[in-house]
Amino acid sequence: MSYQEEYQKWLASPALSEEEKAELRSIADDPKEIEERFYGPLEFGTAGLRGTMHVGLHNMNVHVIKWATQAFAEVILNEGPEAAAKGVAVDFDCRNHSEEFAHAAAEVLAANGIPVRIFDALRPTPEVSFAVREYGCIAGINVTASHNPAAYNGYKVYWEDGAQLPPQHADMVARKMSEIDIFDGIKEVPFDEAVKAGKITIMSTETDEKFLANVMAMSNDSALVKKIRNTFKVVYTPFHGCGYKLIPEALRRDGVKNLFCEPRQMVIDGDFPTVESPNPENPEGFYLAVDLANQVGADFILGSDPDSDRVGVMVKDDEGKFIPITGNQTGSLFLDYYIGALKRNGKMPANPVALKSIVSTDMTRKIAEANGVKMYDTFTGFKFMAEKKNILEAATDEHVIWSFEESYGYMVGDYVRDKDAVTACLLLTEMAAWYADQGMTLYQALKALYAKYGNYAEKTLNLVMPGLDGLEKMANLMKKLREEPLKEIAGEKVAVYKDYKPGIAKNLVDGTETKMELVDSNVLEYVFEDGSKLIVRPSGTEPKIKVYILIHGGTMEECKARVEKLAAWAEELKK
Repeated sequence: MSYQEEYQKWLASPALSEEEKAELRSIADDPKEIEERFYGPLEFGTAGLRGTMHVGLHNMNVHVIKWATQAFAEVILNEGPEAAAKGVAVDFDCRNHSEEFAHAAAEVLAANGIPVRIFDALRPTPEVSFAVREYGCIAGINVTASHNPAAYNGYKVYWEDGAQLPPQHADMVARKMSEIDIFDGIKEVPFDEAVKAGKITIMSTETDEKFLANVMAMSNDSALVKKIRNTFKVVYTPFHGCGYKLIPEALRRDGVKNLFCEPRQMVIDGDFPTVESPNPENPEGFYLAVDLANQVGADFILGSDPDSDRVGVMVKDDEGKFIPITGNQTGSLFLDYYIGALKRNGKMPANPVALKSIVSTDMTRKIAEANGVKMYDTFTGFKFMAEKKNILEAATDEHVIWSFEESYGYMVGDYVRDKDAVTACLLLTEMAAWYADQGMTLYQALKALYAKYGNYAEKTLNLVMPGLDGLEKMANLMKKLREEPLKEIAGEKVAVYKDYKPGIAKNLVDGTETKMELVDSNVLEYVFEDGSKLIVRPSGTEPKIKVYILIHGGTMEECKARVEKLAAWAEELKK
């Protein structure tokens, strides 16, 4: 079916409201917009679905949600009646239409005979992972677009271990979607009717308390927090999102007395009116929190993204000015502190392991190995870290204590299998308190780490390529880079070229090739002579190519100069 035929099918469908049809009629004279919305469905992958909220096959709307959920329900039913009877946990974030989409998903699951547990209001992403594990569900659904701009929404799907859907199940959902008519193939039952019939159970504060009990059990330095509670001050912002309740509660339970929550950004609002982008990776979004921190004399600032799975930090520099520290810097500080805290408190398990994504700083590897902790790399995405954790702990005597991505995500503990800003905020606050008790800011602590472990500098570039043309441009760029492997980048000689699609590493010095453990991902890595790296990969959730520059060795000024030289080269890729 052509995109114009698909467009007419939607216009004629009785499933659409008059308001939805009016939106479609408004683009009748815009063939490019029609093509953008109807050239094909959103691709269902291991991250589920994500797109802008419009009426259309290639957008996030209630019809696409129902369609995906019907396919997911059929995948669950194929597991057998006992598996399906375990039910599905459903969560949603602060975004416009998130609650509507979550209720629609619950209605479809219930109509297919699959019990549903759904939260009574928005909750942090890690809590749905927790609920899947806590209640023994077969799966979970979370309606969220994480840190994306307000126009986006998404649909994350989890399996029974609490991790995002494994590839084989994601492929099954995508195949089922291709077999089901988006309007005529859907089963659904009214939400209130399903609740009354016991097909949908509402989760509330009882689940929060179970989750928080696990979070608080991760505390290492609560006594120290209480010791300095009169002078230690923290500012927190949820960027209008799901962290507004549980993160402040966890910090207060841990003993933080002087906690200041940015009032304008504590207001739940899917339009994110105070920021251009509700992403803690973007320091400009912290301007209100910085103003508040300066007013109250805070020690540091925490900011969680709208679904509360990522957390960013701002710290005072040597002049007392608040500056951002990157995810790589925060991760390095976090791991060094956390290893020490576990050892001090006698909590370090035998054979400890840490995990990081291949695009994250190698400084964490240096820290881990210097402290007797083994480090493994995984592909980007906590589903891969969860999978690695499950495999290691089932088949070996190794125990994963900490997992990390440079994009401000952390996973600790055994009660979730996804990144978790609630627990991370608790532990990062204890870290800041521990250094404050020693008379050090986190900025000073970071400089001390560089002095101890060597200098590292990193930068991530987002080469945005929107629209249908952008998808083609991204594919062509990756194709060209594969067809013409680079031997030199901005004057840096490439020693090893890695293509993670076939899983082959080629030594450009002697021409030998080796098979890598990690395979089947659209990622290219260039390793320079000193082990520094440049990595290129398309984003799995947004229309952009991401370039990661990971440099180490020499002075910090030399590292930064190399980063900027390589960044200038990378910027040319999108032209």
